[in-house]
Amino acid sequence: MLLFYFFAGVAICLGVLSVRGGLRFNSYVRQELARPRVDYTPFVSLIAPFRGLDQGLRENFLALVNQDYPAYELIFVTGRADDPALAIVEEVRARVGMSGCVATRLVVSGEATDSGQKVHNLMAAVRDLDDQTKVIAFVDSDARPHEQWLRSWVVPLHDQDLGAASSYRWFVPLGFNPAGHLRAVWNASIASALGRNERKNFCWGGATAIRRETFEAHQVIERWRGSVSDDFTLTRVLHEAGLRIRFVPHCLTASFENCSFRELHEFTNRQIKITRVYAPHLWKAILWGGLFFSPVFFGGMLLVLLRAALGLSFLIPAVLISVIFGLGALKALIRWWTVRLALASYGPRILGNPLAQLFLWPVASTLFLYNAIVAAGSRRINWRGISYELKSPTEAVIFSREKQE
Repeated sequence: MLLFYFFAGVAICLGVLSVRGGLRFNSYVRQELARPRVDYTPFVSLIAPFRGLDQGLRENFLALVNQDYPAYELIFVTGRADDPALAIVEEVRARVGMSGCVATRLVVSGEATDSGQKVHNLMAAVRDLDDQTKVIAFVDSDARPHEQWLRSWVVPLHDQDLGAASSYRWFVPLGFNPAGHLRAVWNASIASALGRNERKNFCWGGATAIRRETFEAHQVIERWRGSVSDDFTLTRVLHEAGLRIRFVPHCLTASFENCSFRELHEFTNRQIKITRVYAPHLWKAILWGGLFFSPVFFGGMLLVLLRAALGLSFLIPAVLISVIFGLGALKALIRWWTVRLALASYGPRILGNPLAQLFLWPVASTLFLYNAIVAAGSRRINWRGISYELKSPTEAVIFSREKQE
């Protein structure tokens, strides 16, 4: 019992620190949302790689062409000329035509051989930029940004000493979808790791903008070669150069989609396997954190049940477990409320179900532990129908491709 009390006490201390981190996240987001916006609107090349049919893809792409921005080009890029999503891309391009503010283009990069397919697509698109491009921006096909998204995202780059401006996704499950809600909770915990410390922030490939001169000066295309992770590699390049990364709360990006438990398993394992290869220190933190939390929390719950069944006093362990749970739920509530402020322009549907955030966080924490253990024994991932072996941060081997319907 004394051993349990000791570890439960440590868990409570860590929980308090986590809540403080949530409050710092809230403070930063509020400050950034209230910051006066600078009028900085250089010509942007917005690159949208895609492969296959994402849920809500048409609405996602329409959101990209309806940005409130003076002049930009939108480059759709895929690896195959027979990609099933091409019909939607052409439909969206036909609606837009060549308006005064946005021009659209399609790039077919061909199948990747020595890099991840997404990275291969991005390299092909970057080589085909408009001559007047000053800022390069990247967006994922499952993102549905609001109208002010691109403008808010580019503004920080008026600071020429800034390496990049980036944000993060917020999954919004549609209706009753247990796997989708668990994925949303799992993913949400990463969002609040971003904030005021621009030396420790990271780039998320679904919403990152960088000045073209910075991108070219640091030879990002060459650093991408052989990589399967565009964002981890770009983050490493900028950190090595001593450049800062600004987290832009205005540009938190909603992804409206559900998933199955199979897709949840694939997504979370892939993310942590990539983390193990590209940021092993983070993988170790996830592993050791999970090895500490799960036995204490779930072991404590089992201890309470056993003592109750045996007619022994269980008040103290029950209180300790309740405090641990309460601190985690409080952190989740602070994060949810903070993101609600940042995503207010999406309207009521973005609220989702806060009960999932409040009650599923221990399950998500244990899922992180499972992912970390799986990543310890395997470097094989499946990403949009392509299977890779992650040999190193600069070598990814493709060993199978699924046929697209």
